[in-house]
Amino acid sequence: MIHIFRPVRAFLARQRHPVVLFTYGLAVLAWLLLATRSVPMPGADMVMRISAPGMPEAMALSGGFLGVGLYLLVWGAMITAMMYPSSANAFRAYYEANRDTTSGRRKTAVVATMATYTLVWVLTGLVPLGVALVIPIATLTPGNWTILLAVTLLLLSAYQLTSLKRHHLDHCRSPERDFAGGTSGIPNAVRSGWRLALDSIGCCWALMALMIVVGSMNLLWMAALTVLISAEILAPGGERLAKGIGVLSGLGGIGVVIVGAM
Repeated sequence: MIHIFRPVRAFLARQRHPVVLFTYGLAVLAWLLLATRSVPMPGADMVMRISAPGMPEAMALSGGFLGVGLYLLVWGAMITAMMYPSSANAFRAYYEANRDTTSGRRKTAVVATMATYTLVWVLTGLVPLGVALVIPIATLTPGNWTILLAVTLLLLSAYQLTSLKRHHLDHCRSPERDFAGGTSGIPNAVRSGWRLALDSIGCCWALMALMIVVGSMNLLWMAALTVLISAEILAPGGERLAKGIGVLSGLGGIGVVIVGAM
């Protein structure tokens, strides 16, 4: 019985690391920011419309450069809220890999890693804006939105079962392997943040695509996907969970097609 709980105790002990606690703190602040809707967008009704599918992107595009900038700011808060919980242990692993330098330099380097990671993820916010230019989700008819949802679910299903998904998920689950031998210095910190971001994006982009279709600023969907992403990366059976999500997404996509055809 003791051996069963030993991995759990080790995991909980890692969560008390200062870098992990700092990361969780930033995630909590991001959730509070999004929950209070304290960042406005041009022409936005923050209570009634911001969570509707495609609405944040439509409002951003209608607001010019200011609208796009504010959208990316909110997108950054969303990324911090959703991705930091599952990335905290990667930041801790980077910090611990640099024992051969001073505490101040280690802290500076890990902040640079986190900043690079976040910036790369923020830039992915340009993708839904580009999609909104081609497919304005906010103006789709219910029938066309159903088709888009079905396609997205089937795409998610297909990707979850690929070797590329497994590759990126494996790196997200065991980031310490990428830091073997130390990675001290700001240039190395930036490269490490870049690599972490690419693995994180490669692991989660299909789930994020689903969120865009159902409502990129919908707090309930954000919370649900945050739990799934964190479980994939942190839970002992994360690889099996990823495959399960793929199977269920495929069944969901087929179900949406059948219902839409009735």
